Amino acid sequence: MRVLVVGATGGSGRAAVEALAARGHEVTAFARRAVAVLGDRPGVRAVDGDATVPADVAAAVAGTDAVVVTLGISEHPLRVRLLGSAGTAMDVRSRGTTAVVAAMREHGVRRLVVQSSYGVGETRKRLRLADRLVFGLLLRPQIADHERQEAVVAGSGLDWSLVQPVYLTDGDEAAAVSPTGDTEGMKVSRRALGGVLADLAEDRDGGRRVVTVSGARPGRAPAQPRTSATVRR
Repeated sequence: MRVLVVGATGGSGRAAVEALAARGHEVTAFARRAVAVLGDRPGVRAVDGDATVPADVAAAVAGTDAVVVTLGISEHPLRVRLLGSAGTAMDVRSRGTTAVVAAMREHGVRRLVVQSSYGVGETRKRLRLADRLVFGLLLRPQIADHERQEAVVAGSGLDWSLVQPVYLTDGDEAAAVSPTGDTEGMKVSRRALGGVLADLAEDRDGGRRVVTVSGARPGRAPAQPRTSATVRR
């Protein structure tokens, strides 16, 4: 498959690129500094561009079979909350995803996988009290943009999967995948998330679904994404 990863230089994006390339897919890594960060990765075509610029996105989408979106703001959340983002648009998730959806429609690409966040949509009511405080006080603008992003995806008419991971780490936590919003551990590794994003990019059954990705309990085989169409809104 020819898979485009939008937001490829962030932690989740790099993990998705690695997972897809390891499986032999033709991967295009798209980000503002993709060439500098990923230009020497074997099997990966790095393309510099801005996800909020429709022309940049359309050029990257052309000729692909699936698109994985892992857009976000890499700056410290406290700084972003107090001062705003210095280098990335605060609405990069929704604006970038809107540009991706338009480009996919233009070029006839159907398979879309978008990383959102646990605590958005129906999983909001599942948050622990401490997490609600963090989301409400520290992450409110970013969570609001995730909400807009998910609405764009749900209304796209494409074959989509929304992926809602819990807290991400650079550790080795395995992934448990749930189509019902259930969680096991509240931390999961970016590497494991990258594998789930790759799984869903490969899944071409036409389903539309929201899945939660959490940390698998020790000694338990990680859950797999459900392949039947499951929509939770």
